[in-house]
Amino acid sequence: MDTPNAAPSRADQLALLTQAGPGTEMGRLLRMFWHPVALSRDLQPGEAIPVKALGEELTLYRGESGTPYLVGGRCRHRQTLLHTGWIQGEKIRCIYHGWQFDGSGQCVQRPAEKEARVPPNCRIPGYPVHEYCGMVFAYLGEGEPPGFELPRKDVFEAPGVLIAVTKETWKINWFQQIENSLDAVHVSFVHQALRVGPFGDAVTTMMPDLSYTENEAGIEQVAVRADDNIRKSDWTFPNNNHVVVPGLQKGDPWIDFGIWMVPQDDEHSTRFTIYAMAPGDEPANERFRAYFRKFGGYNADEHYDELFHQRKGPSEEDFLAGLISAQDYIAQRGQGVVADRRQEMLGKSDLGVVTLRRVFWRELDALRNGRPTKHWRKRAEPLTLPTQPGRSRQGTPAPVEEPAS
Repeated sequence: MDTPNAAPSRADQLALLTQAGPGTEMGRLLRMFWHPVALSRDLQPGEAIPVKALGEELTLYRGESGTPYLVGGRCRHRQTLLHTGWIQGEKIRCIYHGWQFDGSGQCVQRPAEKEARVPPNCRIPGYPVHEYCGMVFAYLGEGEPPGFELPRKDVFEAPGVLIAVTKETWKINWFQQIENSLDAVHVSFVHQALRVGPFGDAVTTMMPDLSYTENEAGIEQVAVRADDNIRKSDWTFPNNNHVVVPGLQKGDPWIDFGIWMVPQDDEHSTRFTIYAMAPGDEPANERFRAYFRKFGGYNADEHYDELFHQRKGPSEEDFLAGLISAQDYIAQRGQGVVADRRQEMLGKSDLGVVTLRRVFWRELDALRNGRPTKHWRKRAEPLTLPTQPGRSRQGTPAPVEEPAS
């Protein structure tokens, strides 16, 4: 009878949460799921781009048919970057010596070798991909990938829905972004920073009553600030959060906001975001399109000095996606590139963070000891995410009253 592996120390447990590269426990767990790796619009037929995810250098290319393929980042021959080569049909050819690979990563031609057959072991990694709502998702695990169901949301697929997608790469460990999603209290402070946008106005500075419920897809977070101010987050394992934010103008439909935090390596992570708005009248629809055409490329990491040293946020016109991103970035990057959780002091209001860590440690413990992990699957019934009326207010957060002694 096998003896279970010893449980890691507290320090080692905390470290496990941040290590997502090949050969790590978290890396193994994350490779059991689909992750976004690029925006569809960044890759035209006949083009290749480098991408990095879960500690791996990769090449994403579109064949001339428009079909995307994901293979290793470097040629099997002399290890030069493969995306610098040429797309020919549905294959990619290395710029250095012309070795050619198909979409599975198999080398199919080595021109200078003059051989009739390329050895089967002459290959690079190749991974399944799936395009969804303007993003390219990849499965970086072994064997057959799971069905592409868990990342899907009905609101992203509703008839006539308007979709905008963005990405930002930050110099920050991915798990800080994950924990932020399950921290409802931060909204009452972080999103009052720099200036108060529609999101901060809707949530207000009131302290919420919190509850967290694990379900078949992830964790449902409920933050009650008042009878008419109840906020829910539909967090999906292992790295997606789904919330709603106010529309661009009073009376516009609220916007569903789905965000994935994907580790590039232990010190960099990419935020892939879907914004989905149910169709309104034509002026509202055009406001949505125009806003993301103008501001969809904001990346808070490119404005580090402005945000930290000048306290200068995005332009006044960029009051939704860019402002929310800048506010989150200040708080999370302010923890350090990789937060030292050994120094933290948690309280009752950190229930979401504690719940999240326990779920991950449970799954990692199962993998470590050869037990099945939970079968995560799309929610059978979509969660209704309530909107709030908002409060007309400006300035800094209201002071928080100290409890009576």
